[in-house]
Amino acid sequence: MRQFLLMNKIKPGDKVAILSPSFAAPGKWPHVYELGLKRLREIFELEPVEFPTTKKVGASKEERAKDLIAAFEDKEIKGVISSLGGDDQITYIKNLPAEPFKSNPKPYFGYSDNTHFMNFLWLNSIPSYYGGALFTQFAEQGKIHEYTLKYLKLALFEKGEFELEASKEYNDIDLDWSDTENLKKQRTYEPNEGWVWDADQNTEGITWGGCLESIDELLRHSVEIPSLEDFENIILMTETSEEIPTANYVYRVYRSLGERGILERVKGILVGRPKAWEFDRQNSKEQKDKYRKQQGDAILTTVRKYNKSIPVVQNLDFGHSDPQVPMPYGKKVRIDSKKRKIYAEF
Repeated sequence: MRQFLLMNKIKPGDKVAILSPSFAAPGKWPHVYELGLKRLREIFELEPVEFPTTKKVGASKEERAKDLIAAFEDKEIKGVISSLGGDDQITYIKNLPAEPFKSNPKPYFGYSDNTHFMNFLWLNSIPSYYGGALFTQFAEQGKIHEYTLKYLKLALFEKGEFELEASKEYNDIDLDWSDTENLKKQRTYEPNEGWVWDADQNTEGITWGGCLESIDELLRHSVEIPSLEDFENIILMTETSEEIPTANYVYRVYRSLGERGILERVKGILVGRPKAWEFDRQNSKEQKDKYRKQQGDAILTTVRKYNKSIPVVQNLDFGHSDPQVPMPYGKKVRIDSKKRKIYAEF
């Protein structure tokens, strides 16, 4: 079984790198960026460090790779936080040298397109956290949701196994970052139905996965992912992005995982709550509920064609909606189906 490297937790007063390995959101919305930096200093007592491409919109993949390497090699930097996601890590992450990261493991926070870098870290036995991006969590408009704040602090500062709890409310309706007045507004949250279980056995494993669209890219471009032997000890976790992919698309990606022999081997599956609203697709509550049910049915139906027994738990609080758990990635998760509880190693 793969052994992951041990890392020191971040401590108040530490320096953390703010990087943009995908899209340089700080260059487009500097007021949101500054709010995130302010929160890091005042709420978490951390000192953010900017790198050359953090705010450089259109930075080359070579420049961004250089910043990733520099941030990990810098002994004063104790953790790395991505500014946001994007859509082109597939073009360069696979070519990164392994040694600078293996020799200097440190916590990395990101999600969405960062799936590519986190898969790279996983393959080099370096755990990370799927979530906790600067723009979407640290710079949430109004104030950071208490649920998100709780799990950010666990991921940043605490060690050990902690129970995950379902949030009582959720939001997937964004406020426009271009409007500076929105920084003062609080998002409107809706009641959360909780987790959706299809499980009757207990299990545990090491997490791997991420944004389903990025997993699709990894598969289509034949980028290295964990081996079939690795998958025998993996809890697969997936979620979908603001692109709001159709249930048929989700079914096809899961079918690809099945045909590769992955679904028959994994120890369990955790699915993040699907985002179902975007500025160009302003769905009603009824439309959002229908979309989530269609996606959930597509996943469960496909999984059960390849694996009849593993726990499948959906509508978890990670991914492209809020509030959010920065899910440990490359760390142990324990699913207690009998008690309907989930525990994660932070």
